Amino acid sequence: MSVLGLLLAVAAAAQAPPPIPLTAEEFFAKGAALHLSGDILGAIEAYQDALGQEPNRIDARSNLGAAYARLGRYEDAGREYRRALEVDPENAAIRFNLALALYKTARVAEAAPELEQVLVHDAKNKAAVLLLADCQLQTGNDARVVALLEPREHDLGQDPLYSYLMGTALLRRNELQRGQVFIDRLFREGDTAPARVLMAVAHLRRKDARAALADLERAVELDPKLPTVHSLHGRALMESGRRPEAAEAFRREVAVNPNDFDSNLYLGLLSRDEGKLDEALDHLKRASRLRPQDPRVLYGLGSTHLSAGRVEEAEKALVAVTAASPDYAQAHVLLAMVYYRQKKKDAGDRERDIASRLERERQGREEGADDALGPAYKGEEEKEKKKGVEKKKDGP
Repeated sequence: MSVLGLLLAVAAAAQAPPPIPLTAEEFFAKGAALHLSGDILGAIEAYQDALGQEPNRIDARSNLGAAYARLGRYEDAGREYRRALEVDPENAAIRFNLALALYKTARVAEAAPELEQVLVHDAKNKAAVLLLADCQLQTGNDARVVALLEPREHDLGQDPLYSYLMGTALLRRNELQRGQVFIDRLFREGDTAPARVLMAVAHLRRKDARAALADLERAVELDPKLPTVHSLHGRALMESGRRPEAAEAFRREVAVNPNDFDSNLYLGLLSRDEGKLDEALDHLKRASRLRPQDPRVLYGLGSTHLSAGRVEEAEKALVAVTAASPDYAQAHVLLAMVYYRQKKKDAGDRERDIASRLERERQGREEGADDALGPAYKGEEEKEKKKGVEKKKDGP
């Protein structure tokens, strides 16, 4: 090309109009296509471009949340779902996705009210019903599980998950005869892990750890990834005095089910006993997110903080325990120790006297009957309690 031709080409290019930018609709369509093809990062960029032009576009905002969830970025997904709900608060599908994101980040207590709202607008959403029941089960609200599921027997009764959730809730409420109905229903499907787990729960309620172990070992063989199977195995091992094996079972549970309450609670307590205070706090804080007011969690946090020398944090947790459970003798023992360390002799004496009175009242009862942590923990807690009371008889 001659110099003149090159100059003319450059001039023509300079005069050409700039490319027309994509519209929000085109960016959204591009994002959807990339999403379907598996290019999630590309889809996220396209959805963000669409939202840059139309921030209130619900479909782009919802799809952006779904793309984040696909990458396991559930916190980001939840943020996008919340922003979508600000525009359309009655959108049950988006609210369900928000609840699912919360559930997968161990924020089960926050997921539950979102699912309740889903059912207000979509009462026949079976997935929401079962997920809500699981949330209630994880947070210890067994009565709510029964109240939620029982009226839906006709619609959900053939779902094995329904039988598993309903049976677990009934057994934990000591309604063993009613719970047996759901055990039998699951066994009609064959020798399954959920059926074995329900049998084990019934045995544990009867304080028959040996029978529970047999069922749980079989359940682990059948389905080692079934939620709670390793946790219950750990509890049965604890009840049998096999603490190291129990700890391993609890660790297997959190590897596949990081939100399991019992596993985090017991791993926190076991780690505390071994002096692994940071690990103990990690597990106890996760358990606290599941059941914030559970006295066992608060007691564990209080005792761990006390072991770490964080006296004020220990006091806060233990005061909460004694307020919620005035008969929790171990909490009064540790709270007395906290007050003595703070040079609050009168308060320490008061808590020591309460602990002594509760101990006298316990005499003659069946061993372990009122132990919130189970018989396997009683020996160690009793030693700690007696040591604390005897040490502080004459004040600090």
